[in-house]
Amino acid sequence: MGETMKLLVTGGAGYIGGTVATILMQAGHRVTVLDNLCHSKRDEVPDGVEFLHADIADRPRVETLLRELQPDAVLHFAALIEAGESMQKPEIYFRNNTASTLALLEAMHATGVKKLVFSSTAAVYGEPDHVPIDESAKVAPANAYGESKLMVEQMLTWLHRIHGLRYASLRYFNVAGALPGRGEAHEPETHLIPLILDVALGRREKIFVYGDDYDTPDGTCIRDYIHVVDLAAAHILALEALNGRDRLICNLGNGQGFSVKEVIEAARRVTGHPIPVEIKPRRAGDPARLVASAERAKAELGWRPERPTIDEILASAWEWHQQRYTR
Repeated sequence: MGETMKLLVTGGAGYIGGTVATILMQAGHRVTVLDNLCHSKRDEVPDGVEFLHADIADRPRVETLLRELQPDAVLHFAALIEAGESMQKPEIYFRNNTASTLALLEAMHATGVKKLVFSSTAAVYGEPDHVPIDESAKVAPANAYGESKLMVEQMLTWLHRIHGLRYASLRYFNVAGALPGRGEAHEPETHLIPLILDVALGRREKIFVYGDDYDTPDGTCIRDYIHVVDLAAAHILALEALNGRDRLICNLGNGQGFSVKEVIEAARRVTGHPIPVEIKPRRAGDPARLVASAERAKAELGWRPERPTIDEILASAWEWHQQRYTR
C-alpha cells in the first residue's frame, strides 16, 4: 500500500468505520478510532487500534486530540444513518451529521490536517431521473438524512476552494455483508439484510416490507447492495488518490439492483429458512430505485467490487450473524 500513515477514523466502533479501521490496521497503518459510542459499544472497537472516547461535536477536545495525534488524514464515518428516523426527527440529523462535522472540519483546519475521506450516501440523489445513477445526476434528497450529508458535501466544496482541504466524498449505496469476525449489528436494527437474518434465526417472527406498490417489476423498492469489504477497499484507494489530486466524488455500488422481495428470496436460498413477510405501508422518503453507476470509481481509483452477487453478500452476513447470536 505505500508508506505507513497515521490515520484518525471517526465512528470507528461502527459497522463500516470499524471494518475500514480493521483493514487499514492490517495493512500496517497506525490507526486511532474516535467514537462517542452512542450507537455502538467499546468492545466493537477493532483490536489493536488506539481508542478515544470523544464526540466530534466537542471541537476544543477534537482540536487538542488532532494536535497530539498529527494524523496524515481523517476518515470520517461518525453519523446517524436512519432515513426513516430522519423524517421524524430531522433536527437531530442536522445537529449530529452536519453541525458536528463542521466542528470536526474547523478542528482540522485549526491544526493543519488537510486530508479527509468522507462517508457520504446515495441518499443525496433522492428520487433519480435515470438509473443507473452517475455523479452528474441532480442532487435532491428525499429525506433529511440525505440532506444532512449533502450539506456536508457543500461545506467540503467551499473548504477545498478557500482553505485547500483535500477530500474524497464517497456516496455509498446499500452496504451489507461481513468481514470475518465483524458484521452489521445496529441498536436498534433497521437495515433490511440483518433484519431478514434475524427472522431466519428465529429472533424475529417476520420481516416487514414497506410498500409493494412502487413502479418496479414486483412493486418493492430496488436497491444496489455492496459488500462492506469492497467498500473498505474503495476508501483505501481514495486515501491514496488524495496524494495526487485535491478532490474526488465517487459513487460506490455494484451497478445492479435487487428488489426487497428478491433479497428476501436470496436469503431463503442462503439460509435454508422460510422467512415470513408482512406488507406494510410505504415509508416517507423511500425512493423506488437507487442503483449506482460506479464507473468513475473504477476509472479513477482502479476499484472493482470483488463480491458483487447478492448471494455472496448474504452468505458472509449469515455466517457472522450465526456466530454472533448462537454462540
